Amino acid sequence: MENEKLAKIIEAARLYYQLDYSQQDIAKKLDVSRPTVSRLLKQAKDLGVVEIKINNPVETGEILAEKLKSKFSLKEAFIAPVPEFDNDIVKKYLGEAAATYLYHVIKEGDIVATSWGTTMYEVAKNLKPKLINGAQIVQLNGGVSHSETKTYASEIIHLFGEAFNTPTFLLPLPAIVDHIVVKQAIEADRHIYKILEKGREANIAIFSVGIPGVDSVLLQAEYFSNSDRGLIQSKAVGEICSRFFDKNGQICIEGVNGRTIGIELDELAKKDKSILVAGGPKKIDAIYGALRGKYANILVTDDLTAKMLIELE
Repeated sequence: MENEKLAKIIEAARLYYQLDYSQQDIAKKLDVSRPTVSRLLKQAKDLGVVEIKINNPVETGEILAEKLKSKFSLKEAFIAPVPEFDNDIVKKYLGEAAATYLYHVIKEGDIVATSWGTTMYEVAKNLKPKLINGAQIVQLNGGVSHSETKTYASEIIHLFGEAFNTPTFLLPLPAIVDHIVVKQAIEADRHIYKILEKGREANIAIFSVGIPGVDSVLLQAEYFSNSDRGLIQSKAVGEICSRFFDKNGQICIEGVNGRTIGIELDELAKKDKSILVAGGPKKIDAIYGALRGKYANILVTDDLTAKMLIELE
């Protein structure tokens, strides 16, 4: 092809695709007819001068979801595109996505068990009302009575119950006690036992994952000795329902685990729907460990976290 003709094809493509000229304007500028411009643009694509690429966020999310399902043997994975990889922004978008999913899957007779924390509060705030007959809502684990960061334990249970017009069961206990005998005595109470048993019977569990950093609500709550705190920060990458695990998803501080009130993590794995709602730059290792431990069979996360989880070995 002559250089002059190729130059005209490139110029037509530049004006149309980069500078947003109309084909009529290009025809005037190049002193050719409008049909000639159309032919020049077609030739630009045929010659590879112009390549058309469509970035479909829905399609990209579906691809990421399939990769996550395959890598971690998940039943489902849902990817929420986020405009900014900031923890608070990620929580907002994940809350909306998880609330939408739960709205569609909850049905008559379901027992939904939930944990507490800021991510779960975003889920609870975004739940749309849906009248469900015979459903129940129960708290999965004990809470924290004093913390600089609000845990929203009672608010979450209330909002879930309000959205689905169902009875709720709050677990008004500390997450962790000082001695295992104290835990055994508390759990032997018939009222507490009934709530804990309902958590075990739940066919749907929805929860997030925490990290043992300086902002950890549990570490701020003074549940631990200096020795325990050191072990947690050196071995654990995350916690679910106040139970700490390592990068392989294994419970890593048995002494603390034995004093924790609430569902055991291996019981979470048995749920029909065990939904982990988590994402953001600080939680990558914690989410990875949780998935390695197979505590969740459904994941709701953001697109950037999904890509990093897929790449992690």
